[in-house]
Amino acid sequence: SMRGISGESERMTVLVEDLLLLARLDEGRPLDREPVRLERVVEDAVETARTVDPDRPIGLTLEPAPVVGDQARLRQIIDNLLSNVRAHTPAGAPVDVRVSRSNGSVVVAVADSGPGLAEGDAERVFRRFYRADESRSRASGGVGLGLAIVAAVAEAHGGTVAATSNRGQGATFTVTLPLAGLTGDSQ
Repeated sequence: SMRGISGESERMTVLVEDLLLLARLDEGRPLDREPVRLERVVEDAVETARTVDPDRPIGLTLEPAPVVGDQARLRQIIDNLLSNVRAHTPAGAPVDVRVSRSNGSVVVAVADSGPGLAEGDAERVFRRFYRADESRSRASGGVGLGLAIVAAVAEAHGGTVAATSNRGQGATFTVTLPLAGLTGDSQ
């Protein structure tokens, strides 16, 4: 019983923290603004994901990606995308993470090899509390805030998000952020 109560308490704490973050972003509260080497943030997040899910092949391609923003929240974007892969793709299904630069922007793409999204879900997955697979229990499938946080944090950084998918062929989640010119060797 105590283990169950403790687990539920942890889950509720995360839920409340996520809701508070979304409320702060809705209010337009500013995030930290510092130089960030996004490729390093992504590399660290991928290393953590490899530790958490050692049987899942995770490809990683990095280009230098300087941005200005809140390093902890940018890390949360990547962690949420990788957590989404673990939750919605079969164990051991490969994922490819790519950081590139394009037209004055940094593009982070997380492409999985899972079942993909049903038609119409790609437009809705970033909505709060939306879950593409309603048959998943709340305990194992989350409450539908992870991708909403990805979208809100990206937007707070002046960026955008998108999801593309073909049913049965995986899904790709893309975050595009403004590229910043950095001097020195900042994190």
